[in-house]
Amino acid sequence: MEKIRIGVVGLGHRGRHMAALAKNAFEFVELTAACDLDPELWNEQQWLQNDSMKNQFPETKFYDDYTRMLDENQFDIMLVETGADVHADFCIKALNRNINVFSDIPSVANLREAKLLWEAEQASQAQLMTGANPNEWGFINAMVDLYRKGLLGEPYYMEAEYIHCSRPNSIDSKELTKHSPWRKTLPPIRYCTHSLGPLLRILKEDLRYAICLGTGAHVDPSDTRDDMMAALFQTESGVTVRLIRNGKCRAFIGPHSYRVFGTKGYYERIDSRADTPGITRFDSTELYGTETLTELPIGMLPQEYIGNPLAAGHGGADYALLDHMFQAFLRKEDFPISLREGLRMTLPGIYAAESAVRKGEKLTIHYPWEKEFDADIREIDHD
Repeated sequence: MEKIRIGVVGLGHRGRHMAALAKNAFEFVELTAACDLDPELWNEQQWLQNDSMKNQFPETKFYDDYTRMLDENQFDIMLVETGADVHADFCIKALNRNINVFSDIPSVANLREAKLLWEAEQASQAQLMTGANPNEWGFINAMVDLYRKGLLGEPYYMEAEYIHCSRPNSIDSKELTKHSPWRKTLPPIRYCTHSLGPLLRILKEDLRYAICLGTGAHVDPSDTRDDMMAALFQTESGVTVRLIRNGKCRAFIGPHSYRVFGTKGYYERIDSRADTPGITRFDSTELYGTETLTELPIGMLPQEYIGNPLAAGHGGADYALLDHMFQAFLRKEDFPISLREGLRMTLPGIYAAESAVRKGEKLTIHYPWEKEFDADIREIDHD
């Protein structure tokens, strides 16, 4: 089988995990090179593992200069696993060299980056895959299957919650902040892709309007972010989406819940506690026996990987992302979660964060493929 030469930039816990998964779970993958500004991360023991990345992959070249890494190696796919607020520039530099990109989410940090990234992919011979692992979860695939079979009808109202267990002195909070320092400053609503991505799989329209409010900081008054942010999004036809996202909270609940109210049915995935499995249920007017809530015995692992011991990472979703991308690359097909899909799930959070700054002002969302987008860059970007 053809070898796929990959590189990775960003060697925090996420980057090391994804690089190791790609190399160890797929025999046709060659981890050519890896890069991070901090060389200590090459030798640091991996989070929850007992060996350094450099020891695990002695044939891999390590760099602290991304441009030099690109100059000195040939890549088929670049994994961009930098902090959540600095993805776009690394993606653009790879696309400009016609290197395919796997980008973690959110896709961009501001509207200007969205325009530049969109234009870079349009001009490139390569393509970008959005690394939205929640889109691959088994219970989300079940939701999409119910929708495609007509059992939910068309959604008219949807909800999502991403409430992270993040008490300021908890082990979880300390570890995540250590390995992901962007969590200290990124407005919570900007990290909306885990919530919006799955819902947008069954929403035919782009989100068009955003209203958002934040609570301020109460759990840890030294924090610069809101503890909780609540946003309402709406499409041009009136489909409404409510999203709650937290920075810190005192409750060990969540993290991910979704609800879909459709014209012919209802779907919910409820994570009530962080230490217990979630519940997936639906009802439908179109299927005998499901007029009341019917529980589905399905969790995070996608059905196609049940029994596969290699299917690891976020309930098997990380493996699914890589497998679907690699197979598309080998078949010379389009990557399954495009840049357009990544921007559809990222940009509403940027507009929502601006709405919160403006005390809940209703803003109109535009995208790089629309002529109104340039005016929004001038009005909304503050960088």
